[in-house]
Amino acid sequence: MNQSTLFEQWVKEAEEPFSGWDFSYISGTGRSASEPLPWSYASVLLPYFRMARRALDMGTGGGEFLTKMQPFPSELYATEGYEPNVPIARETLEPLCVNVVEADGEDELPFEDHMFGLVMNRHEAYQPSEMYRIIESGGQFITQQVGGKDNIELNHLLGANEDFGYGNWSLDTAKAELEKSGFEIQGSQEYFPYTRFYDVGAIVYFLKAIPWQIEDFSVDRYFDNLFHIHRMIEDQGYIDVHAHRFIIKAVKK
Repeated sequence: MNQSTLFEQWVKEAEEPFSGWDFSYISGTGRSASEPLPWSYASVLLPYFRMARRALDMGTGGGEFLTKMQPFPSELYATEGYEPNVPIARETLEPLCVNVVEADGEDELPFEDHMFGLVMNRHEAYQPSEMYRIIESGGQFITQQVGGKDNIELNHLLGANEDFGYGNWSLDTAKAELEKSGFEIQGSQEYFPYTRFYDVGAIVYFLKAIPWQIEDFSVDRYFDNLFHIHRMIEDQGYIDVHAHRFIIKAVKK
């Protein structure tokens, strides 16, 4: 099979629909693989989650992660701001007695002051002042964030804009903001794990699922550079790009 025909087949494979926050179409088949982080978000979170009376999961996606955290606190809320995910989250979580609220983490949240003993946040935006407002005294804020250098090599390889608008978002920046708002940092780590892609179709699927990475992405617009990436993968078997992650455990003083 010639390179052009193979490239076209990989691109066609990437047309598979994406929903919720589930990358198993490429990761579950081994077409992409991610280096493990040196921490486990769930392991950091779980002791506090089990003790909480009332908790909030910010940016729940389609509820995929939260469903695996059962048994739940007596009162559990979840927010999701990405409109296509909201009905998926409600269908998944509301039968489990989770209160699903459509809300973006960058906005003022529709919750009372001092409402939660635990707010957990995995890859969702947040306002430190809002976290301080809705968390009770002595309550925990545990967040794993996507840093400003996330997958920047994909933008470079495709010749796309590398300014996401949050390029300075890092562990040091986040810690400083939380401390200024009245939190005490109890633990933190930052890491740049690789993601390995074994075919260009997996990259196209990935970029379609995270449209904020390259806002004007389409196969036609980036055809030449995608074909170049395809040739690179055919030559060496894969390409690696690096994610950017950090985790913070903070308590409201």
